[in-house]
Amino acid sequence: MPALNVTFTDDEMAILRDQAAKEEVSMKTLAHDAILAEVHRRKVTAAAIRTARISRGLNRRLATK
Repeated sequence: MPALNVTFTDDEMAILRDQAAKEEVSMKTLAHDAILAEVHRRKVTAAAIRTARISRGLNRRLATK
């Protein structure tokens, strides 16, 4: 299975350890889930921006009626 090595500062590792403990998950699970959630968020944001750009003209026409 592919893997990814990510480097963190000591302070960042402490934050990750604390959060993993609060969520009662491993640091590996916390990092995995956080990365996938961020990628999903970015895709949704990009789609929303594209949709708003494409719909701009239609929205203007609808607003003037």
